[in-house]
Amino acid sequence: MAIRDDFEVAAAQVRAAVQRFALGLLVIAAFGAMLVGKADTVLVEHARVLALDLASPVLEAIARPVAAANRAIADLKEFASLREENARLREENARLLAWQTAAQRLENENDGLRGLANFREGPEASFITARIVGDSVSAYVRGALLNVGRKAGVAPGQAVVTGEGLAGRIAEVGDNSARVLFVTDVNSRLPVLIERTRERAILAGDNSSQLRLTLLQSVAGVQRGDRIITSGHGGSFPVGIPIGEVVETGEGRVRVRPFADFSRLEFVRVVDYGVSGLVSGAGSSAPSTPSGVAGQRVR
Repeated sequence: MAIRDDFEVAAAQVRAAVQRFALGLLVIAAFGAMLVGKADTVLVEHARVLALDLASPVLEAIARPVAAANRAIADLKEFASLREENARLREENARLLAWQTAAQRLENENDGLRGLANFREGPEASFITARIVGDSVSAYVRGALLNVGRKAGVAPGQAVVTGEGLAGRIAEVGDNSARVLFVTDVNSRLPVLIERTRERAILAGDNSSQLRLTLLQSVAGVQRGDRIITSGHGGSFPVGIPIGEVVETGEGRVRVRPFADFSRLEFVRVVDYGVSGLVSGAGSSAPSTPSGVAGQRVR
């Protein structure tokens, strides 16, 4: 019993001494570790590798449940998002079914009205695909030069369209080339319709990136986002070719942004809508496209 008491007293004295000189001992230990590291780098490297080998299984054992918990949380989040997406898709499907029903009803109604009015479709349009080989855009002119001409069946007045809508019309034709007058040119005037209200107007270019809508009966009835289409008047183009949309209204003026992106035009289609023959000035039907002409006639 006395031996144990003496041991406890000695341990307490040692503990008190260590606590009193703890900072100094840590400094000495750090200095010693630095000396050992400088003196024997191989020993330090072996010790570090051994420590990593001992710590790796422990870290891996700790990381496994953490990774499993993260995967479980991610699965729960994905399940919740899938439920939300499923509900959204159900709503969208219901709306699409409603639109499908309305479209079928309108199609049947349209067929009936066409039969009652003895409606006939216009002549089938034919077109020639052409490449823009020259740009005539300047402060005074908005146009382009095409690599197809009279030999390929191009004639003045034919429409030039892109995938988005009407870009312009053929102004001049040579044997192997043609010049396009864009709708943005100051000399361009087109009879058009406001698709929503069916009101007629004239769409004029002013050599800027937008168009002016003129000769309107009422500017107040025009809204931003209204689509502008050809009216079919004047005998040049049929009704319904999209041209652009209204982007600005007010102060007695209406500005229209064309659908065609003139800054990126590379290929266009020269379209004959049956208003005039592809070679109306020649007095005969259009010849087939000869070899060496880049345009392609499609009907």
